[in-house]
Amino acid sequence: MKTGEQIVQGLPWRWNVQGRIFIIGGLGYMFDAWDVVLNGFLTPLVGDFWNLSTPERSLVATANLIGMAVGAVVWGTVADKMGRKKAFSITMLIFALFSVLGAFSPSYEVFIALRFLAGFGLGGCIPVDYAIVSEFSPSKLRGRVLAAMDVWWPIGGTVCGLVATALVPIDGDERWRWMLMFMVLPALLLFWVRRGVPESPMFLAKAGREAEARQVIDTLVTNTGVTPEPYEFAPQPPAEKMSVKAAFTQLRDIWRFSPRITATAWLLFVTIMLLYYAALTWMPTILREQGYGDQAAFAGTTLMTGVGIIGVLTSAWLCEAYGRKWVIGLSGPIAAVALVLFAMMLDVGNVALIWLAVFGFLIQLTIPVLYAYVSELYPTEIRASGFGWASSVSRVATGFAPLLFGSLLWPVFGLPLTFAISGIAVLVAVLWMIVGAPETKGRELDGMDEIETPLVVVKSNG
Repeated sequence: MKTGEQIVQGLPWRWNVQGRIFIIGGLGYMFDAWDVVLNGFLTPLVGDFWNLSTPERSLVATANLIGMAVGAVVWGTVADKMGRKKAFSITMLIFALFSVLGAFSPSYEVFIALRFLAGFGLGGCIPVDYAIVSEFSPSKLRGRVLAAMDVWWPIGGTVCGLVATALVPIDGDERWRWMLMFMVLPALLLFWVRRGVPESPMFLAKAGREAEARQVIDTLVTNTGVTPEPYEFAPQPPAEKMSVKAAFTQLRDIWRFSPRITATAWLLFVTIMLLYYAALTWMPTILREQGYGDQAAFAGTTLMTGVGIIGVLTSAWLCEAYGRKWVIGLSGPIAAVALVLFAMMLDVGNVALIWLAVFGFLIQLTIPVLYAYVSELYPTEIRASGFGWASSVSRVATGFAPLLFGSLLWPVFGLPLTFAISGIAVLVAVLWMIVGAPETKGRELDGMDEIETPLVVVKSNG
């Protein structure tokens, strides 16, 4: 007899069923991108408004990203203990509340605190969204669906860039307040829409709430037009109560599950996201330093995020055709090379912008596959927290990146060498991935039993 998980993962894809969850989850992810990309546009504007030093300007992005780091851990644990649905909605409400308060900040110190709190709410979106979308997706399409989720990131970044560019003609030094206000209304509408998303039946089953899990699964079967068949649930241990201790218990569990897999996830997340966020956070400032006006600098950054849409769509096909490890292993280091070439050719007119577009395309081949890969490496009971901790560690690293980049690396080493150092770190992480973790293409979510012999697993999968 099949299990409830096998029934859900064996259902055909229907846009009015799994597709609806994909879109709602993706819109939340879009706001994550919007807010992160917004840091790059806010940095020069807020810096000019309060006449900030370079280290103080760096904190605009640092506070927001550190808040996301804390939120990724907290909300990943909430999602594993209290349910995906509750975390799914609350994260967006917190983000919207503190974003609108941030728009009315009376001082730099209050602004930094509110950006941290907005990041705390939004930091839970990625682990929660990916957990619930993965658990509703058919296994044969799961990698493609999770990789396609990342199309919402460049869409969010591009919308942010278009809005920021469109607001440049507004007179006055306070247009950064309008940038924050602009995204609050759609965020609140999304919070309302999220209330209709069902709870993950896999979470309900793991939590011992079988009657509710059956109700969700039976509804899915009916709505997808599949002939009902009997299924069962394996006995589950009592659910652990949520607490601060539970978060660190999850940290212990993900390392106990497999040190090599967790080390791989953390290294990939930190190095790849460090490369991307360094470019994303400082790109408007880099282009302004090169003599571009605000509108041209903002448009150049928007170009980088815009071509990423094509990259994500391409990655959704590549990860299923060639596997997760191949795509990450090739596109990540090559993206770093493109960024170095951009920095070397800043004085060569539009050539630099061409390399910037190439970087934007390649890095968005890497990131969506990375998210899909890491979310598949962990079993259901620690999936959201495993992804959340990896995301959190990268958020902490990238949170301090703006400060290190703007006040130390860029002034001392120059742009080309700074980006080259980041690229070498990506290469080291990729080399570790080759021996440290298995390929997950085509595997059941909870079928990773041979984690301690990843090379054998890869070989057996061909």
